[in-house]
Amino acid sequence: MSTPEHLAQGGSAPAPTPTASTPRPVLVVDYGAQYAQLIARRVREANVYSEIVPHTMAVADMLAKEPAAIILSGGPASVYAEDAPATDPALFDAGVPVLGICYGFQSMARALGGTVANTGAREYGSTVVRVAGTGELLAGSPVQQTVWMSHGDAVHAAPAGFDVLATSDGSPVAAFEDRERHLYGMQWHPEVKHSVLGQEALERFLYDGAGLEPTWTPGNVIAEQVQAIRAQVGDARVICGLSGGVDSSVAAALVQEAVGDQLTCVFVDHGLLRAGEAEQVEQDFVAATGIRLVVVDAAQRFLDALAGVTDPETKRKIIGREFIRVFEQAARDVVAEAGAHGEEVRFLVQGTLYPDVVESGGGEGAANIKSHHNVGGLPEDMRFELVEPLRTLFKDEVRAVGLELGVPEAIVWRQPFPGPGLGIRIIGEVTGERLEILRAADAIAREELSAAGLDREIWQCPVVLLADVRSVGVQGDGRTYGHPVVLRPVSSEDAMTADWSRVPYDVLARISTRITNSVPEVNRVVLDVTSKPPGTIEWE
Repeated sequence: MSTPEHLAQGGSAPAPTPTASTPRPVLVVDYGAQYAQLIARRVREANVYSEIVPHTMAVADMLAKEPAAIILSGGPASVYAEDAPATDPALFDAGVPVLGICYGFQSMARALGGTVANTGAREYGSTVVRVAGTGELLAGSPVQQTVWMSHGDAVHAAPAGFDVLATSDGSPVAAFEDRERHLYGMQWHPEVKHSVLGQEALERFLYDGAGLEPTWTPGNVIAEQVQAIRAQVGDARVICGLSGGVDSSVAAALVQEAVGDQLTCVFVDHGLLRAGEAEQVEQDFVAATGIRLVVVDAAQRFLDALAGVTDPETKRKIIGREFIRVFEQAARDVVAEAGAHGEEVRFLVQGTLYPDVVESGGGEGAANIKSHHNVGGLPEDMRFELVEPLRTLFKDEVRAVGLELGVPEAIVWRQPFPGPGLGIRIIGEVTGERLEILRAADAIAREELSAAGLDREIWQCPVVLLADVRSVGVQGDGRTYGHPVVLRPVSSEDAMTADWSRVPYDVLARISTRITNSVPEVNRVVLDVTSKPPGTIEWE
């Protein structure tokens, strides 16, 4: 891996170094990949500022952003299909360092005169590549390394002037570079952790190929977002939908940093919260931040709206709609209380993260996996303008920003909890009785995981009530016909992918025993051992 000291020793015509105050971005050109934002996130992990732009953006418009480097993402198309996104060859004559990944690699090869064809031997998943030359991009790499592939087409011949750096069984040209022109490409996905040396390759492109220095930090993110919030909001009034989770808490802290007492946080107790959650928000968060908080008890309103509803997408949309309606009334109340007659609250702050956007069908070519209440679940006639300062960030980045802002660790490291709450952890109709059953089971699971010291090892552990399922059991020498609950402990880095957590058996045994002993309606506890993909973290 390159270091700042290595960079100081020189290299071939490095690009100008960005400063913390006015960074020149690394542009990630999105060709419809689910993981375009993951590339941008890996660039930021290397402490280099990055932005995503669509592949439809003209080269002149990209260059107007004065990029320090450009990365071409993967994508689902075949480069020689009639309607495939093409790459303008002018991009490669602009003097800006470029890295092509997967589809972007093939598109670069084709645009510059190389040959791309279908080999008939697709490569998906873990693949071994053979490093054929040292080069700059793979300098110091072992002769063989494990990478993550996902392609059916392959580059058969590199363009003139390029050196072939690596090959695989299904890729005659798996990586290449033209050091003189600062053009690089690889067939595999360095942005995913399954590519063992992927981050090192990205950093070699950034530090050596583009001559950048690692100066971008959470503090820069804060400064950028504070400036953007002030520009968007001006002197207008703002309300924030506060759930008490890390996302909305950090979003609120950012907005308070930007506009101070123009912000009022609104905590909606929708009756779908876990045990003790409302009290934690009212006491811990306010005590830590000093933010003005208005609490709205809307539990019955949400229960009435969800009565008889079992479809998960409908649940999410109902919850999203009711949130906005409650916020609209809260905004009117905030203005009335302040005596600011005729003044409107125009802006609503939300803790939307990028995984929410991706799964709700946002971005270029992304599929709609499920509508998050704060993205795809918002009503079309909503009156607020949204302020979403975390929309391009992943959870771990949000935590870093929160710590930088001084948000207490107890809030920053809290396990994620979905905005729709327990409403999407009840499989079936949401009722008051079912919510109480699930709250009791969830509280036990959280207590035991905390007691075992697993809070930071486990990303999240949803407890799911299979309300429309019954199973026969034996309790107190008698037959029972109770509900099963599902434990869904998962480990993840960014919620885009996840694996089920290997919780010690003795901890699982304590959770199961306590739930079946203490929650009479539950007579069976089961464990979900599905990764994401194919399953999502939440069941609904």
